Amino acid sequence: MSQVVAPPVPRWAVISTFLLSLAGLGISTYLTIVHYVGTAALACPANSFANCEKVTTSAQSHFLGMPVSVLGLGNFIVLTALCSPWAWKSTNTLIHRARVGLIVVSIAMVAWLVTAELAIIGAICLWCTAVHVITFAMVLVLTRLNREQTGWTPVSE
Repeated sequence: MSQVVAPPVPRWAVISTFLLSLAGLGISTYLTIVHYVGTAALACPANSFANCEKVTTSAQSHFLGMPVSVLGLGNFIVLTALCSPWAWKSTNTLIHRARVGLIVVSIAMVAWLVTAELAIIGAICLWCTAVHVITFAMVLVLTRLNREQTGWTPVSE
């Protein structure tokens, strides 16, 4: 009986998910620092539609008692590890399932945060929007791969 190997993950997917997760990590780090040092460090316009200070100091900037920026930082620390070229080469399906599971949770959180910005707060944060776009881009990349490549479905013979 021969062992069937999953089709290789395209190089563009490995590189793009790693770079996207690093970009998300950088922005989330910035937003976390701003959360703790004060909004004066925000490089963001303050007009009626784009107002980072209004968004990052709103009641919706905390989830389960924790700052959303800290949750985002933790999310991107884990995603960076899961999307590293070394993790993509792993034969451990738990790593690949964790990547997919975390991005599903991430995009659900993004959906809530965008809804909160538009419907409750009445303003958007440009830095937060960048994180939302990065998360959405990661979803697009991961959905372009087949289930065997992501490790979600066992390879059949």
